[in-house]
Amino acid sequence: MALRFVGMDPNTGGEGSPTVWVEEESADLVLQGEEADELLRTLVGSTEWVAGHKTGIPAHERVIRIPVRMAPILREACDAAERAAAEHRDVC
Repeated sequence: MALRFVGMDPNTGGEGSPTVWVEEESADLVLQGEEADELLRTLVGSTEWVAGHKTGIPAHERVIRIPVRMAPILREACDAAERAAAEHRDVC
């Protein structure tokens, strides 16, 4: 597995900061961020966001918070992921 570093929170204090990568082969975005607090997890887990879709947060998933100041980094990551997916399709 190879990760392409895209960026991290520009306001980081040098320790445990929200970070974004693109996994090279799958082109998936990989995010590190602050785990949501109980209030936000409850809101996310108890709301039917799509009609007929089960509520709740599966045990293997987490709700994380990414600061808005990272929006440009997320855009860059999305572009990088799309390029990686296109490159992977061209190779296969």
